[in-house]
Amino acid sequence: MVSRADALFLMIASVAASAATTAATVAGIAGYFTGPVTLELPIATDHLTVSELGLQATGHYTALQATVTNLPSGDAVLLSWAAALNQIGILGILVLVFMLGYRLRSSTLFTAGSVWIVGACGAVLAVAATGGQVVDQIARGRLAEAIGVNKRSAEEGVIFVGEFDLTPLMAGLVLVLVACVFEYGRRLQKDAEGLV
Repeated sequence: MVSRADALFLMIASVAASAATTAATVAGIAGYFTGPVTLELPIATDHLTVSELGLQATGHYTALQATVTNLPSGDAVLLSWAAALNQIGILGILVLVFMLGYRLRSSTLFTAGSVWIVGACGAVLAVAATGGQVVDQIARGRLAEAIGVNKRSAEEGVIFVGEFDLTPLMAGLVLVLVACVFEYGRRLQKDAEGLV
C-alpha cells in the first residue's frame, strides 16, 4: 500500500517534473525561432543510397540529421505546436499522478471526481500526444522537402513519412477504460449501500 509520505512524495515529484519538462519545452520552442536547430528528418525517397558497404550490401537512408541555421517560420510554428501538444500530454499524466497522490493522502480515491480526473487525463494524453506526433512529423517532412533531401522521382508519391508511436494513444485509451471501471465500481457500491 502507499503511505501518506509516499503519496506526498508523488505529489512533490509530479510538480517538480511538471516544472522541469515545461521549462525544457519552452526552451526548445524558443530555439526553433532563434538559432540553429538540429533535427532528425525523415527521408521519403530511396534515391539516397549508401555506397562502399562491405559484403556487397546495399542500403539507403531513411532519416537524416540536419542542422538548419534559420527555420522557416511556418515550420518553426508547426514544431512549436508539436512540442506544446506533447508537453500537454506529459502534463496530463503528471496531473493524474498528483491528483491520485492527493486522493490517497485524503483516503478518498473512488469518487466521482476521481473518475473524471482519470478519464480526462487519459483523453488529454491520447489526443494531445497523438496530435503532437502527427504535427511534428508533418513539420519534419516539410523541412526535408525544403532543404532538398526529399527529391522524389515522378513515380514516387508520398502522403506521410515518419515514425508514429501508438503508446500515448493506447495509454490514454487504457486510462479512459480505467475511469469507466471506476465509475462502474462506484455505481455498484452505491447500489450495495442502498440495499444495506
